[in-house]
Amino acid sequence: MSDTVNELYWDPFDVDIDAHPYGVWRQMRDAAPVYRNDRFDFYALSRFADVEAASKSPKVFSSSHGTVLEIMSERPLGGGQMIFLDPPDHTRLRNLVSRAFTPRRMSLLEDEIRTIAAGLLDAQAGQGSFDYVQDFAAILPSMVISSLLGVPSADQARVHELIDTLFHIEPGVGMINDISFTARIELYEYLHAELESRLAHPRDDMLTDLVSSEITDVDGSVRRLSAPESAEFAILLIGAGTETVARLLGFAAVVLDEHPDQRAELAADASLIPNAVEELLRYEAPSPVQGRWTTAPVELHGTTIPAESKVLLLTGSAGRDERKYPDGDRFDIHRAFDHHVSFGYGVHFCLGAALARMEGRIGLEETLTRYPSWRVDHAGARRLHTSTVRGWTNVPVTAMRH
Repeated sequence: MSDTVNELYWDPFDVDIDAHPYGVWRQMRDAAPVYRNDRFDFYALSRFADVEAASKSPKVFSSSHGTVLEIMSERPLGGGQMIFLDPPDHTRLRNLVSRAFTPRRMSLLEDEIRTIAAGLLDAQAGQGSFDYVQDFAAILPSMVISSLLGVPSADQARVHELIDTLFHIEPGVGMINDISFTARIELYEYLHAELESRLAHPRDDMLTDLVSSEITDVDGSVRRLSAPESAEFAILLIGAGTETVARLLGFAAVVLDEHPDQRAELAADASLIPNAVEELLRYEAPSPVQGRWTTAPVELHGTTIPAESKVLLLTGSAGRDERKYPDGDRFDIHRAFDHHVSFGYGVHFCLGAALARMEGRIGLEETLTRYPSWRVDHAGARRLHTSTVRGWTNVPVTAMRH
C-alpha cells in the first residue's frame, strides 16, 4: 500500500493524466482519499461522500479565493463574481439571477433549442462526415444562451468565438494568458454596451432582467446591479452555459459510439434519453475539478487539512466512486441512481442545470433521429484540456443514416 501511495501522482495540469484520469482517481479514492500535492500546494478529495459533504459546507470550504487552481490565492478575489462568493452575498446574487431562468422562459426555449439543433444538423446533410463538436455541439449552446441573453443574431458568431478564446490555455499558466485575457476584455466591453442599451431600451431578454432586477444589500438597502456587475454575470452565464453542454454532447458522441447497442436503444426509444444524459454526466463530468479554500482545519480519513489550504473537489472522480455507484466504470443508460455531483452540489449547484439538461436531451434526440449510428474518427479527434474543464474540442464523425 505504501509503495502505491508513494508512486501516486495527480495534478489538473498534466495533459497525459487528464486524457485518462480514472485509473489515477481510483487509486486516490482507495489509497489516498485526502491526496496531497506539494508541487502545486493543494489537497484533493476524490470520494463521492467527501466531495458531496464539502460542497454542502461553504463556510469551511469557501469559494471566495477562487475555484480554478491557477487563480487561487491567499487573498479573496472580490470583484462580485457570483461563483467566487459565499453566502450570504452569493445567495442574494443567485436569487437575482435565478429570476432570469423563469419557468416561462425555459418552457419557451424548448422549441427554439429544437429549431437550432435541427438547423445545425440538417446543414450537414449529404456531407457524409462532419465535426460533431465544432459543427454542432459547441454551436448549439452558444446560440441558445446568446438568444436567451438577447445577443443580436448578427453578433452571435463573434460572441461564440470569444467564448472559445476565453478557454485558451498555455503551458505553465493555464487560462491566465494574454489571449484569454484579451478575449475576456472584448466580451466584457461588448456585453457592457449591450446592457447600457437595455437601460434605455428594455427588451424581453435576460440582459434586461440583469439590469432591471433589484437586489437587497447587507445593510438592507435596495438597489439594481450596476452595468459592470451585470456584465460580469453575463460573462459567467454565457461561458458556463456554453462549455458544459458542448462537452456533454462531445462526450455523448464518443461514448455512445463505444456502446453501439445502447445507442441503438436510444435511437429506438427517445424516452430513455433523459436518464442517458444523467449517466453521461456521471460517467464523463464536463467540469471534473472544483477549487475551494478551507477556513478552518478539516480532519478526514486520519489526515488533517490545515486552515487556509487549497482543496480540489474531484467531481469527475466522485462520479465513478464504486462506494456510491456499483461498477462505476461501466456506462449504463439504464442505471438507476438518485443524483450525481457533476453540476456541483449545495449552494453552488449549477444555476443553468435545467437548461443544460434540456439542451443535452434535445441535442441527442435530434441527432439520433437523423443519425441512429455513426463512427468517430479517433485519429482526428482532439481533446480540450484545462484545469477545470475536460472534454473534446474536435470529434469528426462519419454519420450513417438507417
